[in-house]
Amino acid sequence: MAGRPRPSLLLYDWDNTLVDGWAAIAGALNAAFAAFDKPLWTVQETKSRVRVALKESFPPMFGDRWEEARDIFYAAFRERHLEFVQPMPGAAEALIAGAPWTQGVVSNKAGDFLRAEVAHLGWDRHFGSVIGAGDAVADKPSPAPIFLALERLGRVADASVWYLGDTALDMVAARAAGVTAVLVGDASHDGGVEHAAPHIHFLSAYHLADELRLLA
Repeated sequence: MAGRPRPSLLLYDWDNTLVDGWAAIAGALNAAFAAFDKPLWTVQETKSRVRVALKESFPPMFGDRWEEARDIFYAAFRERHLEFVQPMPGAAEALIAGAPWTQGVVSNKAGDFLRAEVAHLGWDRHFGSVIGAGDAVADKPSPAPIFLALERLGRVADASVWYLGDTALDMVAARAAGVTAVLVGDASHDGGVEHAAPHIHFLSAYHLADELRLLA
């Protein structure tokens, strides 16, 4: 790790990268599934299956009634998501270690919910831009939300920008944007590190924090 060039800016995915909010996501999904007599998912199944934004995933699952399912999901999620959201191990340390850089968030969680969670954790001070699903013209794996975050920060995409996430989809979005794709964690819920194919890999947010302290 020593000797790696310093990044110029750090953009993070949210769920399973900086926070664990999967219990709330699974609960809201199961509220929709129950209303449609569909099998329920465990939290682990939710982690392995949820990738793209809701507007992309719900039409195949619920057909012509997907908007009804969406409304059930959002009502259930809105009621309890702040109760469940908590930092991933090492995430708070990584954000503190990243303080010498401008930092931001690019997530496929609906923007209003995302910003509410950022505020709930008191992490507003860390981020110059927080982009969620629906904020850009398209959601990940499109590079559009990364471009929007950079535009709001007065920056352009290049290899000195790190986009840090936990899935192959995050790495695809980073490469499509022309920024450095950084995997945090082992991606065991998404086919592993080789499948994700990052430019840089950290075993955990603790390892990321250690590296950022060295680079600073």
